[in-house]
Formats: sequence, C-alpha cells, structure tokens
Amino acid sequence: MAAAAPGPASKHTFSSLLKQKSAKTSPPRSRGTMAISMRDVDPAFQGAGQKDGLEIWRIEKLQAVPVPRESHGKFFAGDSYIILKTTARKNGSFQHDIHYWLGKDTSQDESGTAAIKTVELDVALGGRGVQYREVQGNETEKFLSYFKPCIIPEEGGIASGFRHTEINEREHVTRLFVCRGKHTVHVKEVPFARSSLNHDDIFILDTKSKIFQFNGSNSSIQERAKALEVVQYLKDTNHEGKCDVAAVEDGKLMADADAGEFWGLFGGFAPLPRKTFSEPNGKDTAFPPKLLWVNKGQTVSVDCEVLTKALLDSTKCYLLDCGSEIYVWMGRETALEDRKQAGLAAEELLREGDRPKSHIIRLMEGFETVIFRSKFNKWPKKAEAVVSDESRGKVAALLKRQGFNVKAVAKSAPVKEEPLPQIDCTGNLQVWRVNDSEKTFLSFSEQCKFYSGDCYIFQYSYPGDDGEECLVGTWFGKKSIEEERAAATSLANKMVESLKFQAVLVRLYEGKEPIEFFPIFQNLVIFKGGASTGYKKFVSENGIQDDSYSENGVALFRVQGSGPDNMQAIQVDAVAPSLNSSYCYILHDGDTVFTWIGNLSSSMDQELAERQLDVIKPNLQSRMLKEGSEYDQFWKILGIKSEYSSQKIARDPESDAHLFCCTFLKGVLKVREIFNFTQDDMMTEDIFILDCHSCVFIWVGQNVDTKIRAQALSIGEKFLELDIPMENLSRETPLYVINEGSEPQFFTRFFTWDSAKTAMHGNSFERRLSILKDGIKPRRDKPKRRTTTSSHTGRSSVPDKSQRRSTSFSPDRVRVRGRSPAFNALAATFENSNARNLSTPPPVARKSFSKSSSPDPVKPPQRAASIAAMSASFERPRQTLIPKSIKASPEVKKPQSEASKPKPEEDAKESTPATKDGQTVTPTIQEDVKEDQPEDEEGLPTYPYDRLRTSSSNPVTDIDSTRRETYLSSAEFREKFGMTKEAFAKLPKWKQNRLKIALQLF
Repeated sequence: MAAAAPGPASKHTFSSLLKQKSAKTSPPRSRGTMAISMRDVDPAFQGAGQKDGLEIWRIEKLQAVPVPRESHGKFFAGDSYIILKTTARKNGSFQHDIHYWLGKDTSQDESGTAAIKTVELDVALGGRGVQYREVQGNETEKFLSYFKPCIIPEEGGIASGFRHTEINEREHVTRLFVCRGKHTVHVKEVPFARSSLNHDDIFILDTKSKIFQFNGSNSSIQERAKALEVVQYLKDTNHEGKCDVAAVEDGKLMADADAGEFWGLFGGFAPLPRKTFSEPNGKDTAFPPKLLWVNKGQTVSVDCEVLTKALLDSTKCYLLDCGSEIYVWMGRETALEDRKQAGLAAEELLREGDRPKSHIIRLMEGFETVIFRSKFNKWPKKAEAVVSDESRGKVAALLKRQGFNVKAVAKSAPVKEEPLPQIDCTGNLQVWRVNDSEKTFLSFSEQCKFYSGDCYIFQYSYPGDDGEECLVGTWFGKKSIEEERAAATSLANKMVESLKFQAVLVRLYEGKEPIEFFPIFQNLVIFKGGASTGYKKFVSENGIQDDSYSENGVALFRVQGSGPDNMQAIQVDAVAPSLNSSYCYILHDGDTVFTWIGNLSSSMDQELAERQLDVIKPNLQSRMLKEGSEYDQFWKILGIKSEYSSQKIARDPESDAHLFCCTFLKGVLKVREIFNFTQDDMMTEDIFILDCHSCVFIWVGQNVDTKIRAQALSIGEKFLELDIPMENLSRETPLYVINEGSEPQFFTRFFTWDSAKTAMHGNSFERRLSILKDGIKPRRDKPKRRTTTSSHTGRSSVPDKSQRRSTSFSPDRVRVRGRSPAFNALAATFENSNARNLSTPPPVARKSFSKSSSPDPVKPPQRAASIAAMSASFERPRQTLIPKSIKASPEVKKPQSEASKPKPEEDAKESTPATKDGQTVTPTIQEDVKEDQPEDEEGLPTYPYDRLRTSSSNPVTDIDSTRRETYLSSAEFREKFGMTKEAFAKLPKWKQNRLKIALQLF
C-alpha cells in the first residue's frame, strides 16, 4: 500500500520527530551567542563538503545513508534524499547548496527526517549552506542542473519505517513522457494514451525499437531542442545507443511515415482538442512578498511598508512568503531548535495555502542568495563572504571539543590570481581617433599613443584556433566627452555590421581594460589631455585648462606591465601622492629626467622603465633614484614631499562566471540564470549574458531577430546599470558583444567548447536532431587561411616558427637584436634622423597565451577571406615601415677586401619585395645576430674615437652609423667602455645603447 505524499497528514509525525530531537538539545544560551550542540548531528555527515562535487544520502530507517557515486541521478518515488552540491569558488571558499528531495510516494517519517537532517548537515558545514525543499515533479532548476539532461524517478523505494516496496526487473515497457522547460527539462511519465497528448508540450514515446518525439504546435523551438537531450538520454540508457529516433510534428497526418507509425501506436490519428487542461504551477508572479516572524513555531506578521534588511534580527528566524517560494531566513545567533521550528512553520504555511508546488528555501544570515536580497529595498552592499583561516580553525576546534570530527571547514585550493591573456598578438592592428562624429585614421607611429580626453576605435585581426578572428573595439578616455563616446559606439557598430557580424565588439573605459587589451598594443603610452577636435572645443567653450601633455613641460609617468610585449606608461598627476612603492616612474621637466624606483618594484619593472625612457625621452640621460634617496630637485618638481601608497593597483578580480538567458522588450531587461551551464545551454534563437565580474559578454545567437541583435550592447549596459547579480558591478566594466560562430578563445575558455556546433545551419532543434540522427557533426565550409603580412603594422597574421614562443620573460634571457615594429614606430616620433636611441623594446610580436600546439598555418580558417575583404574598406595605403636598426640597403659602402665583408648569416637581412600572382609580397625582415656572440669584425678599419662621435667636426663617412663602436680599436674600446668588446656584446641591448648614448656613439 502506497504511503501518502508529504502533505497535511504529515504534520503530526513531523512534529513528534522534531520534539524528540529538541529534547536532546543543549541548555539555554545567552543572547548574542550561537549555542548549537553538535551531539545531534548525524555522523554520516562527517567530512562532507570538503571538495567540489555532489554528495547524496538516502533516508533509510530514519537514518542518512550515503548513495554510491555510480547511483547519483537515480531516484525512487518512494524515497527521500539529501543532496549536497559543493562548489569551489575562485576566491578560495566553498559554496554549499543543500537540497532535500521528496518522492511522491515517500513516507511521512522519511520526509520529516530528511528536513531535519538537512538542517543538521547545514550546521555541520558551519551554517553557510542554502537549503532547498524539492518535491518530485516540481524541482528547482538549480537542482535539475546537477543531473542533466533530466531525472526520471523510478517507482518503488527502499524499505522504511512503515512501508516496503519491491522493485522487480522487467522487460522494456512502452512509456510516454511529457517534457517542459526551455533551459532545464522537467520530465514526467504520463499514461500511454492519446488523451495525455496536447498542443502545448513535448512528448516522448519510448518503444522497444524506436523513440518518438511529438512536438506540440504551441511549443517553442528551444523546448523542442531541449527535449531531444532527453531522447538522447533514453537512447543511451534504455537502448544502449541502438535504436531509431523520429520527430513528429503536431498536425502532420498519415502522409508522413514517422507520423503514421506514431499515431498507429495510439490506435490511429485523431485531432487533439485545442483547449487543453493546464496544470497549476503554484506560481503567482503578482504575489506581494510578506514577512513573517517565527516565534515558538507560530508565525507573526511583520508590519512594514517597505522591506529592509533592518527588519531582520540576528536572534530570530523569519519567513518571506513570495508565493512561488517561501524563504526561511535564520539569524546567525539562533539555536538549532529555532531553525527546525522555522522549517516546520514554512511547511505548515504551504499546507494551509494549498500550494504543494511552491519551493521552500532556507538560508543563513550572511549567505543570502541574490534573489532573496533583491526582494528588499536597497540591500546593503557587502564584500564577498570569505571565511578566514583563523575562523576555520576556531570552528574546527569547537566541533572537535563536542566530539564531532568535521573537516568540512577546509578551504578549497585558490585559483590563480589572474588568467593569462587568451589572444594571439601577431595580428594586424588599425586604430582611429574619433573627431566629433567622424573617425580619423592614425598612422602606424601614432596608433600606440592615446590621450585621456579622446575616444578611439581599433580593429584587430589575428589568427585564432579555427581561423582568423577579428576584434573591433572602442576605448573611452577618462575625460572624453559624451558626444564622441556616442559617435565611437555608432561607428564601431557600423564596422561590425559591415563585417557581417563576424567580428567581436568590445567597449572599454580607461582604467578598466581587460587583460587581452594591452598585449594587442604591446607598448602603450597614455597621455593627459586630448588631441580630438571635440575635446579641444569642449575645453575651450567651458573655460577648462588644457592639461595636454607637452614634452617640454613637467610630466610624471607610471610604468607598468608584465614584460616587453605588454607594457604601458601612463601619465599621472605630477604630485607626490601619485607615486607608489610598487611601481617605477619617469619624471621629466623639459630635459631634466629622473627614473624613480619604488622599493617594492621588481627587476622587471625597472627594465620596463628603462625601455619606456627610450620612447618618452630617447636622447636624454636619466638620473636613477631609489625610493628614499631622492634629490631635493626631484621633490621640488613634484611640488612638495608627501605620503603615497605602497599597494599595487588592483585589477577587478575575475569571479565565478554566471550565465543568464535574457529578454529585452521596450527597454525592460529580464534575465534567468542558467545553473551549471554548458555550451549546449546557449540556443541560437536567444541572447545570453556571461558575467565574470571583471568583464561581461553578450552572446547573440545566429537566429536572433535583427532588431534585437542591434540592441546587444544596450542590453549589456542595462545589465550593468541594474547590477542584476548584486556584486557591485561598475558601469565601466568591459562589455563584449559576441555573435554565434565568432567566439574568441577568451570567451570559450569558460566552456568545454566545440566550434563545429556553432557552425551548423538551422535552428536549435534542427541542429540537435541532425547530431542525434547522424551521430556526426557537420564540417565547416570555410575558405583556406591566407598567410599575410600587414603593410602597416609589420605583424604577420600567422607567426612563423621563430615567433611562436612562450610569453614568459626573464631579464637575464638573451633577446633577439632589434625591436617590434609597433614599438619602433612609437619611438620614431620622439627621435630624429641624426640622434636615435634604438634600445631593445618588445621582441618580435608573438603569441600571448600558451597552448598545447601552435596554430597550423594551413589549417582552414573560419572567416579569413570574408573579413579580409570587408575590412579593406577601413584600410588606407601606408608605407611599409622598416626598423631603422636594420640595414635595409645593399648599397652601403664596405671595405674592398672580401675577407672584411660581414658573413651573410651574421648580417641583418631584408628580402626584396617580390611579385607573386600579380601581387606584391611584403618583404620579411629578419635578424639572426645574437647578443651573446661578438660580431665578426676582422678586417674592419679602426678610427679614432673623436672621429666616430656623432658630434665630431670631422666625422667618418664610410661606416655603418648604427655600429660606430665596432670601429674603435680594442684598446680604445676598453678605455671608453671599461670592458672588452666581447663583454659588451653580452649586455642587454638597452644597456648597450645607453652606454653608446653617453659616449655619443649612437
């Protein structure tokens, strides 16, 4: 005889169980302390919640018994279960979600025991968990996300206090299931009869040799696609993957073979009634939240006009009745008995209101969910709750004294502080400055110089995993004007549209750049002031002093970065508080230059400062000052000596990613979180938001309406404005708009990504049906990648073997002589033809992320041909820039003797432009001379130092002016440099150049 479902009849038994438990609790506690005895906590929970994953217990004879991992996801309708989901977060803490699941035929005692044991488990975890009551057939989406694609409870159950059900093995029986849900699927078995069918839902008929999916005419494409995951599950589980699959559309008659076979199983086709019975879901969206205080098991209404956190007392428990959910809020200073009484009161509230499908969610003070906090008016912002090591030790000691060996307070292994840039840095970069409503292309020498008062647009094409990728972005300076920001956004949107939405769009603000931004530019200098016409006009009309950078004035630059291929010099206010002990700074007052070395800066920081000197003040000797040993002149330039920070400027940390499906109608944004998400959760008909706090991605499916697609950036801005995750999101957080099929690696890293899925044609249902039936994924139909070298950046779209190097950098490692084209062009604006300082800047552009294998140049690209053709409209013909440190002309005079000529392999080489298929191939520049090998100087004539100096009145003419030092005799070289030529050759290039500058040999 089946036991009654958990409902009104369970009140007496549940209360008696609670009283039995309460009789064993500890003596009364004093106000302000949390007195919870661990003696009543089930020993089965020892060690729970120590690692990421699922732990499940079944209630057997009123005790919690662990369920083996191989049985996870298998539930019986006659049982009750406790499910613990432990998630290791990026901040090093654990998140605990506790669910107690009640089968429709579970006994009253089992359901009551499950509720009590759930509270005990939460106590064992330190009260940090959120508890959910799950009823068979109406589970929360979070719970179902643990067991994708679905759970299908079996009949029967384990022997319990008052009931025993035998489960017998049986032959395959034809079963009919109804599926509901766009994102998570609720599956319920219904009678195998035509009367079970309707036009609103999806039905799956599982026969011995074939599985049919019947799509109601009113069901959505997304629901149909999700139901196919259930079909796949049944095929693999019940048929070992060997059975036919057929999709039957509502309304198709016997002309369709599959439809005919399907209806034949029901005794023949017959039309379904249009109006079908709709099951109540227990949800009332118009239900106003009502706050109740639980006092000795009785509820007392709290009178208030507006819900505020101040209404919640840490010594009490409360119920927040929201109709579809009832929240049980437990103060930190409440006793275990009070918490159990609050849970009982919530159960009673559901029974009185006849709401069997409403959810009960119990949570502890300090660990409230986002949805709960959103019910209150202006819930106080707070930092993330992270339990300190000291607190963990105290909790562990307390539990040990009470005889409970709990290890669940352990801390998870923290993740890396900051992920590596997931973007190739060998691509093609173009930059425009926005002037009023137009964009002005910046020459190669200007594209790495930004002003805080301006807005910029950049387009970056680079080789990705599956082909050429394209990134179009806007960068807004801190003091840029709104009109030019709006113009930049509009122009960038048009560029992406011209590229047929195959490019990623990103919106950036100064100071909030993501880690992928700076490696693209390799070396970036950000000046104060502005150069755009809009900024100049704004300053003039508003009587604001123009503080634009002047090389003859006073300027202070903070130098930062991770290496020569990722470094920045940012102009800050020339005052002492702008200093920071964790950085190096460059200060100049006209021709007076200081390099300030913070005590907490690294050797890498110091080298980057030396490199930036060659850009900002290339022809002047700087005086190096260690923090604490500054000259009076230094402080005089800064105005006055005062205190400054020593903490490194923190970047917004990347938190655990959350995925939301969203709708945007008439300016109203509604989102729904997708728990434990995968790539398959993102449907081509929808827009999704991926939030990782440090940046927000808006993913747009291929089948999204064009008008909605155009609002993608507005959707992201609205998301930031509302701060839906309630995590203090900045309005200036980087926003990416990513169209399906154009996903970059810095987005796909959050998934186990299969790019072949996004390349398929059709809607979500058609794609998944194709995969399910064929068992293979369609191949991409894409053109071959073209290996190109940009004529205006010198960056090859596909790096050669010499460029595919790790990004790790050591100051002591040998660097290839010369510098990257980007850095060379930037420095060129500060140089003149007679006095150049060619120190070693960023090495040859290379990948900025490590992968198991380098991209194959012949691998078929994703969008190479189309992007190359469409982006041509944005390019302007530019002269190819050859680094000046390389001898580009074969006509340089050399000594007559053959022996005196440099060996070919030791000389810098430049290939002559060649013609292939009617097109000019840009020459490739290479340098093979290594710094730790002295150059071959046999037979070179020697000249006196006075004639080799750049300021000589009688200079030597027939020499290589970039290697003046090599024409010194060995004796005079040692006299002037204080070392041998061999020792000089082993120095880093920037040190060589600084010595040459000091001796006027540069």
